[in-house]
Amino acid sequence: MKPSDTPKTYRVKSFGCQMNVYDGERMAELLDAKGIKPAAEGEDADLVVLNTCHIREKATEKVYSDIGRIEKAGRAAGKKPMIAVAGCVAQAEGEEIMARAPAVGMVVGPQAYHRLGDMLDRAVKGERSTDTDMPEDAKFAALPQRRKVSPTAFLTVQEGCDKFCTYCVVPYTRGAEISRPFSDLVDEAAKLVDAGAREITLLGQNVNAWSGEDDKGRMQGLDGLIRELAKLPDLKRIRYTTSHPNDMTEGLIAAHGEVDKLMPYLHLPVQSGSDRVLKAMNRSHTAESYLKVLDRVRAARPDIALSGDFIVGFPGETEAEFEETLSLIDAVGYAAAFSFKYSPRPGTPAASMDGQIAPEVMDERLQRLQAHLGRDQLAFNEASVGKTCDVLIERKGRKPGQWLGKSPWLQSVFFDSELAIGDVVRAELVHAGPSSLQGRLLERVSA
Repeated sequence: MKPSDTPKTYRVKSFGCQMNVYDGERMAELLDAKGIKPAAEGEDADLVVLNTCHIREKATEKVYSDIGRIEKAGRAAGKKPMIAVAGCVAQAEGEEIMARAPAVGMVVGPQAYHRLGDMLDRAVKGERSTDTDMPEDAKFAALPQRRKVSPTAFLTVQEGCDKFCTYCVVPYTRGAEISRPFSDLVDEAAKLVDAGAREITLLGQNVNAWSGEDDKGRMQGLDGLIRELAKLPDLKRIRYTTSHPNDMTEGLIAAHGEVDKLMPYLHLPVQSGSDRVLKAMNRSHTAESYLKVLDRVRAARPDIALSGDFIVGFPGETEAEFEETLSLIDAVGYAAAFSFKYSPRPGTPAASMDGQIAPEVMDERLQRLQAHLGRDQLAFNEASVGKTCDVLIERKGRKPGQWLGKSPWLQSVFFDSELAIGDVVRAELVHAGPSSLQGRLLERVSA
């Protein structure tokens, strides 16, 4: 790699979960602090950071395809952009990426991206580098202060996972569970609110496992942190994701009924309705215990919207076991859900299990499962018609003069009224579709 000029512009492309979005924002802030500007829409950037996700199907090969497209676009423009690969694929495949893709100058894992600036300095001198260390919690202290943000912001409170589900790479790419300190999170949340955030979503691979000592030395769970953040006067909404059924404490469930700023929405993955499949996944809960958790949550907050994750075609899944998943979906009535075909991840126990399911069987099962989920999502939206609620406006809609926001239940609500990003408006929900609702503006609550 030859020495080159310091890049003047950058683009961070984040794939996958909200935690990657948060990490991408923080890397952008690091590059801003070095005086590098984000590339304008449609312009080629001098530095491209691919913030990768190992959960994507064929994740590694897609990274190489992205690298090839960046190189090709650079040649067409007479430029040779710097390329950095970050995120979970970087963590898992760091040395291999360096060997296969000479155009990549930097490979940095999700626990080490606070060192990106130093790696960039070396790249300018022509040095390629890989950093996939996992120092405990060091990166957050090294990151710059939060800049101006949109009305909705992410805040990572917990990283890593100790559950070791047999299909999942997270324990290997993100490391063991760690919780960020209580005071650091309260401070960062306050800075986000000062910078314009009105809604904060607390993030973690297993967010409801968060725990820490408060400023009085008392141990708190996620519910205690939520109650403290709710004291921020200009913070209007709090959400959290993603949770594990076994870490839904009574305190956290109670918070859904007691903290007005905690939105009535819970994303609680179950993955399968079959106890045998759940055991093979090492999920450490049963279908019945999962449903009992949902019963307690609904008792605390009857109007709560429930969301889940589902994997179809896990090794050995029979038709009868798949039908058990459909029965669980029918019993819950999800407002939203994410569903995937099982995809083996190298190094995970499930990848070498007997009974790998044929692709055409997985395709057919996924279509049936998504039909059930789509039916229930539409039913939830239709049941919302006639309700009055506050909507936080997030962006312009696809049509001229249209604005889009989120209801308390995380539904997309669009308006044909003249509004602005960050407005909180009271609205009547007047029409429902499968993925959004139309709102009628009643009044502006705040701007």
